[in-house]
Amino acid sequence: MKKILFICPRNPFSGRYSGDVIRAKKFIYSLSKSNYVKIISPDLRDIKKNESKFSYEGFSDTNLFLKSFYILFSFIKLQPLQLGYFYSPPIVEYVKKNHKKYDFIFYQSFRSAQYIPKDSTKKNILDMGDLYSKNYEQTYKKLFFFNPIKIIYFIESLLLKKYEKYCFNSFDKILLFSKKEINTIEKKYKKKLVQINFGIDQVKKKYKFHKNNYKIVFIGNIKYAPNRKACFEFAQNIMPKILKFYSNIEFHIIGEISKIDKFILVKKPNVRILDKVDNLEPHLDKTICGLANLNISTGIQTKLLTYMSYGIPSVCSKQVSENFDAIKNTKINFYKNDSEMIRLIIKLKENKNYALNSSKRALKNIGKFRWDKVLLTFNKVFK
Repeated sequence: MKKILFICPRNPFSGRYSGDVIRAKKFIYSLSKSNYVKIISPDLRDIKKNESKFSYEGFSDTNLFLKSFYILFSFIKLQPLQLGYFYSPPIVEYVKKNHKKYDFIFYQSFRSAQYIPKDSTKKNILDMGDLYSKNYEQTYKKLFFFNPIKIIYFIESLLLKKYEKYCFNSFDKILLFSKKEINTIEKKYKKKLVQINFGIDQVKKKYKFHKNNYKIVFIGNIKYAPNRKACFEFAQNIMPKILKFYSNIEFHIIGEISKIDKFILVKKPNVRILDKVDNLEPHLDKTICGLANLNISTGIQTKLLTYMSYGIPSVCSKQVSENFDAIKNTKINFYKNDSEMIRLIIKLKENKNYALNSSKRALKNIGKFRWDKVLLTFNKVFK
């Protein structure tokens, strides 16, 4: 039995619908079947009784004053500002004292990479997921010129690019979602890189076409800037045009959202906010399509896999499709401009054969992203 130290920046048992949280929880459950896994995080509150079988240690969240100080210190060191936000001195101390007890140390997200001990002789594995530098670069380029956040995203993209190179040099194995992103990385690091897709649970319930279907669904964390922008753009610019065709169509947003964004969005015509939900299934009845209208092309969009697993026809941007490794075979519905997006949605609303064929293709292709297949590849990293 191997001993694995699992470091994560967020509570993997929180129930949040967030890709990194879902992925961390699946990895922990899989590893713990045949290994001893110790979980440490600055955010291990509200652990449920059924999770108590895991060995874990939570360190109190740093207060806002200290977070601000650590963020400033990260900037002075020319490191990504996010490292300061997630920095935890007790975790640094724990890893420093205890890392030699473990066979592997697993760092979930680049935000945990800062805890790698300088004298480590163990195998250090980083689950990078996406190349965040590209994410931030694409986001700042899309922001309005006078938006004050633009300069923050620009600076962070440069710091992330520098830090990613540090990670490539420091870790024994680095996990990434996408072959496309792996192909952009220098050849000398290729032996360290392992493609691990995001996974999804196969859902038995199948999509049902009906002329009375009226929901356009968007699933995701609306506190994440690209998701937020996608929701606002659709609610403000696209929904009014769709309502000219069908006045009863509603835009349903499911995911974490700030109070002010919720206040603004619910005032838009036919927009419904559901925040977090424990069970997605009842909220997906009478859905026309699932939306993935982000204007960035990094990583794997969890929302798209979720729609596919329910057999719900998807409508996504060309940018989202570009980084989806299986995209050439899935034939999901993509658009290049707003007019095409509206036509696709109306077609899925009206055309039964088109909608059902889209659903069948989704269910057929989701198999390659099933968690059991993904975890088989993942577990081999620890051999």
